[in-house]
Amino acid sequence: MSQFIEALRDKIRVKQYSYKTEQAYLDWTERFIRFHKLRHPKDMGKADIEHFLTHLAHSGISASTQNQALAAILFMYREMLDTTFSDIRAIRAKTSSYIPAVLSTEQMKQILCRLQGVHHIIGYLLYGSGMRLMECLRLRVKDIDFDLHIITLRETKSNRDRVTVLPEVVVNPLRLHLAKVKAQHDEDLSNGFGRVVMPGALARKYPNAEYEWGWQYVFPASRLSRDPRSGLVQRHHLYETSVQKAIRKAAREAGIAKPIGPHTFRHSFATHLLQAGTDIRKIQEILGHKDLKTTMIYTHVAGFGAGVKSPLDSLDISDPAGL
Repeated sequence: MSQFIEALRDKIRVKQYSYKTEQAYLDWTERFIRFHKLRHPKDMGKADIEHFLTHLAHSGISASTQNQALAAILFMYREMLDTTFSDIRAIRAKTSSYIPAVLSTEQMKQILCRLQGVHHIIGYLLYGSGMRLMECLRLRVKDIDFDLHIITLRETKSNRDRVTVLPEVVVNPLRLHLAKVKAQHDEDLSNGFGRVVMPGALARKYPNAEYEWGWQYVFPASRLSRDPRSGLVQRHHLYETSVQKAIRKAAREAGIAKPIGPHTFRHSFATHLLQAGTDIRKIQEILGHKDLKTTMIYTHVAGFGAGVKSPLDSLDISDPAGL
């Protein structure tokens, strides 16, 4: 199986999938093979895929996780065995319908003012532009346009470039931050480092670009590390868990009991734009949603309670605390 997995890894890298996708696809393929007692995929077929997916549904996983498993297995069969399947019939995990946690403007202010250092700038960008956390951490210096006040997002979830707004309030702090990053990059270069991982095949197309200032991460890690793919020592972007921990800590300090994370900032960005009267299709474009239905979830929060008065408030109760 190890040889098969390594060959699959090569196929994934040729497709230039992200490292996280690579790890997920390899893990699901291995789990699929182990579930079927180490049988080779070429000796299995549609029924075996359906059996595995049904097992996952019964184990209580989410619908999105089951979909990822299916995508990984179908990729493996298509790329490794030149085999495609259609109309997979398996018990599907229950799709949950939820309303995202959203912060009020005052709650958002309380959290932002408690973030410190680089996390403070990242928090402003997440809420001020609606970026996903990994889109923010993968930003390159060249993708920040201070003159036009825009940010170009290139390594997105949908693998499509898009543009969002650069908030005016973060311009000066971001300029100061980049000056420190530039000094760090210059020091790395003087020490024989300064290389950054390049997206896709650009490393071959522009062999020296990996040392250039414009390609460096806006939010680099504090230490050099060895790239798990190339083995080269370079400076990766800031790790996402540090941002997640900082935001959760700020929420606790603000006394907010909701489950808060970086993605809550994106939800709040969209909801507050809707409440301000921004056209929902413009919000869809900024967020990078393929389907308007995905963006429509925010209307449930933004429009809830509009024109609705609780019947309790109609009662003449002089001492509500005495109920």
